[in-house]
Amino acid sequence: MTTIKQEDLIQSVADALQFISYYHPLDYIQAVGRAYDREQSPAAKDALAQILTNSRMCAEGHRPICQDTGAVVAFLKVGMNVRFEGDMSLNDMINEGVRRAYLHPDNKLRASMVDPPIGARKNTRDNTPAIIYTDLVPGDRVDIALAAKGGGSENKSKFTILNPSDSLVDWVVKTLPTMGAGWCPPGVLGIGIGGTAEKAMLLAKESLMAPIDMDELKARGPQTPTEELRVEIFDKVNALGIGAQGLGGLTTVVDIKIAEYPTHAASLPIGMIPNCAATRHVEFHLDGSGPAVLTPPRLEDWPDVTWEISEQSKRVNLDTLTADEVRSWAPGDRLLLNGKLLTGRDAAHKRIQELLDSGQGLPDGVDFTNRLIYYVGPVDPVRNEAVGPAGPTTATRMDKFTEMMLAKTGLIGMVGKAERGPVAIEAIKKHKAAYLMAVGGAAYLVSQAIRSAKVIAFEDLGMEAIYEFDVVDMPVTVAVDSSGESVHNTGPAEWRIRIEELTKAG
Repeated sequence: MTTIKQEDLIQSVADALQFISYYHPLDYIQAVGRAYDREQSPAAKDALAQILTNSRMCAEGHRPICQDTGAVVAFLKVGMNVRFEGDMSLNDMINEGVRRAYLHPDNKLRASMVDPPIGARKNTRDNTPAIIYTDLVPGDRVDIALAAKGGGSENKSKFTILNPSDSLVDWVVKTLPTMGAGWCPPGVLGIGIGGTAEKAMLLAKESLMAPIDMDELKARGPQTPTEELRVEIFDKVNALGIGAQGLGGLTTVVDIKIAEYPTHAASLPIGMIPNCAATRHVEFHLDGSGPAVLTPPRLEDWPDVTWEISEQSKRVNLDTLTADEVRSWAPGDRLLLNGKLLTGRDAAHKRIQELLDSGQGLPDGVDFTNRLIYYVGPVDPVRNEAVGPAGPTTATRMDKFTEMMLAKTGLIGMVGKAERGPVAIEAIKKHKAAYLMAVGGAAYLVSQAIRSAKVIAFEDLGMEAIYEFDVVDMPVTVAVDSSGESVHNTGPAEWRIRIEELTKAG
């Protein structure tokens, strides 16, 4: 009989969550490095360089890879010869570990969990509760797999029940483009096959924990039907040309993971969940000898890639920005933002709309005239930081507010991640505005451009408050210009053709 002390489990969970907040799994970051070496699209290559540079900076500085530090998902396999010494339930121990990790004073992580999920949606402030799955298994130890799953990738999860005779590959290839780029490719695609509806999704989530081995698999050749399926899906997904951040390129996924379970003869349940550029997970075990020991990866094992400002980049003075200057920007232009930048995301936009609809107007000190808004919910600062990691959030969530913001506030542009939908693009075109894209998965790199930050409205919303940032050379790309042309449409379309030509040429 093995005895696991309550404190050992709590501390192990806390340590592991801190660990994955700033250390990418080495297999993932090396796979992105290989993708960088192969990439031929300049826009995608630049995005990959930012992701790789951000990863090394976070590993060195022990700060979060992404401002969205995720919902905690825990898979536990508890040996039946284990007893716990303590007065807390197993779930309470896990949640206490989450609480300690997310409130750590030297690396405070962003709390994103809200309760209840509808209605008030009040932030729990410590990122509890975790999503916990527990299996009782033979043995005398506890195996724990932890992940911190960001909302951008989780929101792109897909589920279907196919007919047994239907093609899984066809469904994946048809469905993936509908996910857009809000899941921050390149990443790993987890696919669960079989069981029931909820089992298929659970299989997909758990499959994302498996080591990345696609390059090795392709080098030796698939040896099972499942491996053949992985390779086929991998090749066909990358042939779509979606590319890093959806800008068009050779690599959309770095691996395909598949987990299977027997299912009803009449059914073929399929779950599909992507992991993003902020892939974060770790596995460890407890055997009664004390807290888990986590070995940091060696910095020399990171790809030797450093992002640098492009000579083609144009500096923009946000404090003197005009509508005419915005109209001069072309899709794909690389800009460096300098000056005062306002922020706001879902909750702030909803409150702005309520204020305007009621006739109250904007809060004192909030003026969007000839200004840009940055869709971000930053991590709290530590030490001498102006702000913690502050990468962009998924812009499509603000699509329904875009017409209101452009028509009623004087706003002339927005900054976020991934594509905009038709409603937002139509509003941008109508008002001759622009949408700029920052790289998702480069939050710490972006935060280095922010020299000061202060809350100017809606302080009660926490990370969703309206801030005013003072930025210096913050890198962005023109994703939708004033005519409504979107690089997230033109880029993948161009690279789909190029990849087809490259494949034919051998």
